[in-house]
Amino acid sequence: MKNRGRFLVVEGIDGCGKSTQAARLAARLGAVLTFEMGATPLGAAVRQLVLEPTSHPSDMAEALLIAADRAQHMAEIVVPALSAGRHVVSDRHAASTIAYQGWGRGLALEDLVVLVELATAGRRPDLTILLDLPVASARARLAGRADRMESNEEAFFERVRAGYLAQAAAAPDEWAIIDATRPLDEVSALVQEVLDARGWS
Repeated sequence: MKNRGRFLVVEGIDGCGKSTQAARLAARLGAVLTFEMGATPLGAAVRQLVLEPTSHPSDMAEALLIAADRAQHMAEIVVPALSAGRHVVSDRHAASTIAYQGWGRGLALEDLVVLVELATAGRRPDLTILLDLPVASARARLAGRADRMESNEEAFFERVRAGYLAQAAAAPDEWAIIDATRPLDEVSALVQEVLDARGWS
């Protein structure tokens, strides 16, 4: 991955281990590590509005707030880093909107696709790594902590997981599915194998 900055995203349902694997991947690549929501000052305010348990945005307001965070994230962090030749690893990105607000909340997917295009100016990740984990296992990992999103019912997360898998199946060249039930170091090794297969190590 020496020729140009690449944009890699780690996705999955809450509790799948995204943050850990994104941090490890960024460290191995010497990449800029970032995340959605909340990586910018504007985004931090949005994150509070969306995830605070006492907050009650409508489903569409939630999607629009997340799009605002993403637009600022792209403008302030992702695009400048890529333009400077840096690799970027993001813990969550546009696929989360399709999975959570589309499949999970039930908002129209065609509307969310337009919202994503606007927020990203059409810039797609070079690779999205999906850490796939059964919902029951993810919920067990989250025991004792839950923000507003994590507090949704199990059926919600089953729909979200299905949304991720559907996106991965629709674009196999842009996605890699990793079995997140495996031990931490094995998951990291599988992620590295994906990069090796693409000649990006």
